[in-house]
Amino acid sequence: MTASNLAPASAPLRIAVDIGGTFTDMAAFDESAGTLLFGKALSTHGRLVEGIQHTLDGAGIDLRNGYLFLHGSTIAINTLLERNGAKTALLITEGFRDIYEIGRVNRPDAYNLFFTKHTPLVKRSLRYEVEERLRADGSVHKPLDETRVREVARELKAQGVEAAAVLLLHSYRKPDHEKRVKEILLEELPHAFVTASHELSQEYREFERVSTAVANAYVGPRVSAYLGQLEAHLGERGFGGDFYAVQSTGGLFPLEHARRECVRMLESGPAAGVIGAQAICAQLGLPDAIAFDMGGTTAKAGVISEGRPLTTGSALVGGYEQALPIQIPMMDIFEVGTGGGSIARVELGNALRVGPRSAGSMPGPVCYARGGTEPTVTDANLVLGRLDAGHFLGGEMSLDLEGARAAMLARIAAPLGLETVEAADGILRIAVTAMSHAVKAVTTERGLDAGSFTMVVYGGAGPLHASAIARELGIRRVLIPYAPGYFSAYGMLFSDLRYDYVRSVFRHLDDLSFDEIESLYASMEEEGRAAVAASAVRPDEIVIERSADMRYVGQEHAVTVELPRVYFERQDRDAIKRHFDDVHAIRYGTSAPAEPADIVSLRVTVLGAMRKPPRHVVQAGGQTPPEGALRATKPVYFRSHGQVPTPVYRRDALLAGNRVPGPALIEEHASTTVVQPGDELTVDDCGNLHVAIGSER
Repeated sequence: MTASNLAPASAPLRIAVDIGGTFTDMAAFDESAGTLLFGKALSTHGRLVEGIQHTLDGAGIDLRNGYLFLHGSTIAINTLLERNGAKTALLITEGFRDIYEIGRVNRPDAYNLFFTKHTPLVKRSLRYEVEERLRADGSVHKPLDETRVREVARELKAQGVEAAAVLLLHSYRKPDHEKRVKEILLEELPHAFVTASHELSQEYREFERVSTAVANAYVGPRVSAYLGQLEAHLGERGFGGDFYAVQSTGGLFPLEHARRECVRMLESGPAAGVIGAQAICAQLGLPDAIAFDMGGTTAKAGVISEGRPLTTGSALVGGYEQALPIQIPMMDIFEVGTGGGSIARVELGNALRVGPRSAGSMPGPVCYARGGTEPTVTDANLVLGRLDAGHFLGGEMSLDLEGARAAMLARIAAPLGLETVEAADGILRIAVTAMSHAVKAVTTERGLDAGSFTMVVYGGAGPLHASAIARELGIRRVLIPYAPGYFSAYGMLFSDLRYDYVRSVFRHLDDLSFDEIESLYASMEEEGRAAVAASAVRPDEIVIERSADMRYVGQEHAVTVELPRVYFERQDRDAIKRHFDDVHAIRYGTSAPAEPADIVSLRVTVLGAMRKPPRHVVQAGGQTPPEGALRATKPVYFRSHGQVPTPVYRRDALLAGNRVPGPALIEEHASTTVVQPGDELTVDDCGNLHVAIGSER
């Protein structure tokens, strides 16, 4: 069938699926009825497609009724972090064999005697030099030796190489040599996954480009095979629509692009959550917010500033000290290894540690009764009374409270000489501190005041800890959106088609030729329009955004500045410079209005804006929750108060205008919101929960 943005009545469903470390989430929008459907199932690692089908079955969805399937997955980032990708080779310009290993020669931990550099994904014996050389302007200094390339290709075949990356010097100026090398490799190794650096990045900085190309080749065979397997499964189940993957920018791109440019999916799930948070903020008129997602394995934070998610042109994957750079546009997200499944342990010297190792979905937390023996953050919440053993996932999954208590006592409380609830509370305190670092990384370290933002909290485990994290950071307002336990999948329903382009230019702003710049921007914009037009989905409109990477003359690193088109229409250098000064001041706390500036790279984002799900609305009901909203009252442990009788409310029974003072628990199918003593919760007309953080700690 041919999909369109107006779904045919025979197939009205837009289906979105996000795979996390513990759970797989599904959200579907029925465009004919204007309704939303949700599904959640434990992730089936090694058989990911099964977990996806479980979510669809649980929601009663027939794939034959779908016209669009959207997908985000952790498979690319996990393959990179776990170092279990393909056997990969690197072909690089003669004389530059070791730039991938040398890197930037930085030492981020200057006084650590045990510091070690990053470990390349390709060992040195599989890095091959190619005789060729371009000058910085793209002209040929030394022609490509095609005979040598064929010799290398045959050697790779003999060694059983599954993937190859190609990085030739200055290919961002002129990619002809890279294109020819890739052609020869595919002729000699037709079944190999081959990536050329210019296909992913057309910016300068050879180390970052080679790292990006190698990462794509390394994860490519596994990710491409998985996407192919999922596509086949959907076809077998009668799905006749179109399949789009979610990029790390939160935008959508077609399956055939995703299978070639797998590295663009590294942060697909977290990015979709930020897009969902942006949509909620737009509905409520909130210009600034922190998007905070806590799932079973990790916690992530991003920022929405002046109504727009903050993005970056590159990121370090694997931790700052030993990270590998990825030079593609992505959401500016910081992640820590703290989630509901994070394992707590007592280490040497009676030090309590939480994470980053996770119990995942198998065996999962002890309370899942799937063979787990080490207590986790989820077990701590159960022991403290914040989860209900008989109503987890709406009663679909029972939790083993006694097993969690026994593990907590044996593994944590007894070794530390604590009561069981004190040990559980200690685990949560450590987890909250770790998660607050993720928020600081995208706010304080970006020159932003976290306390002035509203924190939008989602993920199955996020609302359990929202108030505690807010207190830690001095945040006064927390918002729990509709369906937080499915929010990354839900956010995909708000995603648009997106294509990002960049060109390095290196021009002094004072010497800028606006005709030249306009020509470069127009070329990228036309490429983006053509890509959107080639899509099977017809967007409501095409939106084009321009930006540039700028720096002061003499600086090494640049900041990305969004530039309104009117600056170029007026050829207004002063406006561009003032805008750059303002952004620099926010980012670094200082600016230099009297100093000249450079434009390093030009960026264009082309969006194919799609129809969005309708605003969720709940009935008005006054300040007092209706009688049927109160499900029970139970003892819950709070550090400053001990065991406190705490009312438990059903979220689906709360009405707009209802107010709930803390302490209280708000239960829904895939999440529980903790309202601490001193806090007050209100419900808006969209069903969002607003928590005003009190002064009690």
